[in-house]
Amino acid sequence: MLEVQPRNGGGLGGRGGDTPALSASVEPVFDRYPYVLSAAAGGLLVFAFPPYGYWVLAPLAVALLTLIVHGRGAVWGAGQGLIFGLTFFVPLLSWSGVEVGAIPWLLLALSQALFCTALGAALPLVQRLRAWPLWVAALWVAQEWARSRIPFGGFPWGRLAFSQPETPFTGFAAYGGAPLVTFMVALSGALLARGYIAALRRGRLWTVLAALGGAILAPAASIPLGTLPVASGSGAGDHFLTIAVVQGNVPRLGLDFNAQRAAVLNNHVQGTLELADKVRTGVLPKPAFVVWPENSSDIDPLANPDARQAIDAAASAVGVPILVGAVLTGPGDGLRNAGIVWDPTFGPGQMYIKQHPVPFGEYIPLRGLARLVSKDVDRVAHDFIAGPDPGRLTIAGQRVGDVICFEVAYDGLVRSAAADGSGLLVVQTNNATFDRTGETYQQLAMAQLRAVEYGRTVLVSATSGVSAVIGPDGRVLDQSAIFTTDLLAGPVPIRSGHTLAARLGSIPEWLASLAGIAALAWAVFGARLRRRFGESREDAGATGGDDAQGMLPADRLAADEDEETQTV
Repeated sequence: MLEVQPRNGGGLGGRGGDTPALSASVEPVFDRYPYVLSAAAGGLLVFAFPPYGYWVLAPLAVALLTLIVHGRGAVWGAGQGLIFGLTFFVPLLSWSGVEVGAIPWLLLALSQALFCTALGAALPLVQRLRAWPLWVAALWVAQEWARSRIPFGGFPWGRLAFSQPETPFTGFAAYGGAPLVTFMVALSGALLARGYIAALRRGRLWTVLAALGGAILAPAASIPLGTLPVASGSGAGDHFLTIAVVQGNVPRLGLDFNAQRAAVLNNHVQGTLELADKVRTGVLPKPAFVVWPENSSDIDPLANPDARQAIDAAASAVGVPILVGAVLTGPGDGLRNAGIVWDPTFGPGQMYIKQHPVPFGEYIPLRGLARLVSKDVDRVAHDFIAGPDPGRLTIAGQRVGDVICFEVAYDGLVRSAAADGSGLLVVQTNNATFDRTGETYQQLAMAQLRAVEYGRTVLVSATSGVSAVIGPDGRVLDQSAIFTTDLLAGPVPIRSGHTLAARLGSIPEWLASLAGIAALAWAVFGARLRRRFGESREDAGATGGDDAQGMLPADRLAADEDEETQTV
């Protein structure tokens, strides 16, 4: 005989709560080892992301954290959320400390873990409501919404959606973007937790095993919708276009590669000259245009005659425009990170200036304070200045959406680049700073999800790799190795239609976030409203006790849960 008992303690501050929970006799592991399990949940989530890619661990990690905080209070949940966040972000973001040391890396990880702290505080509260798996999933979206915006424009790395580049969940990106993918991953985890609790309460071994089996099967429930044809259009405007991506490589790893800027530029010029030779001899078809990566010319070609002459020679040799990643000086002491359309006849033309320079990487907020943390901030001697306009360019008559490096993680920046008829997306990036860490593969996964989200081919052009051609269905059609010289060339599909995600924009994210916040508010303040409602009813002379028809929905829920405290 198994019994379900309410935990002692209360409300927001303690370990307990208003919801009856499983007694220690049937849930000993969560009572005895919560800190170890919270750390394990964060560790599991790390392995869901590239370069590991065990995607099923993402809903499992959500389920485990949900179970750890179930029936507890907000303070307890916050502590478990912090442990979860640290054991997730510290290893996930280890690449950020490769060149600048441990302190900036650990501070970045801590700043992101604080959002998980808030999430951990909120989860046990919404689990007191009906249909709580929905509110758990919505709160995951709300947490990522906040993390993607604050502070300093946010840092969206590590969103649940970005662990799902080629999984049963990926197709949801076409219907609601990355927020819907996160919602579905979190919902699967929350439903798994709910099923596990129900199985234990029934006390039968086969139901417990069935719930555990759901750890594998729950994500598969996404397959029917997730694999529906992407609503990207297949009208007469769809066609193939031959495009080339040049990966020139860098002569040395790390931040100091900028000291050899001329060598980096020469590598990309030489790669383009070799492409021109292959086109001339018929080995490769002539491309419509060529893509160079971010920082392919760290010497300002608009100000330096030698750099300009080198790029002119490359463009003239291949006979088509080149999208050049360049660092431009000015205005003032500032710099600009630019993608420049370089015509073989007219030279530099349209350009996109990176809209979201990386804080503490491309510019230093609070420089005096930051210097106390790490002297490496002075390596960024000149701050990069943000551009005012989205990356919508016309290259050889083709509308192209351009984002630079980390911008691929930001929903709004990619959305603005993909708008206005862009039939192709380009991600110009430079990952040389991060050596051979997982950063480049994590960024590649984001580009894969964006391809599905907008039903567009995505070209990833990286200085040192990984460069890739990603089809509209998110599959990698071709890719380079890391830290090699390479050339990717061939026909790629150009799409003209729009996915539902492109039409809806940020609406799914706002709806889910507001739903989660509203559920949390009801969980926190609903009890007070119910108490006040009860007092008013008593003052009015209500008699006969609480009757099921007179109770609020939340009161009926409490009554239903009280029944579960009886012997099963």
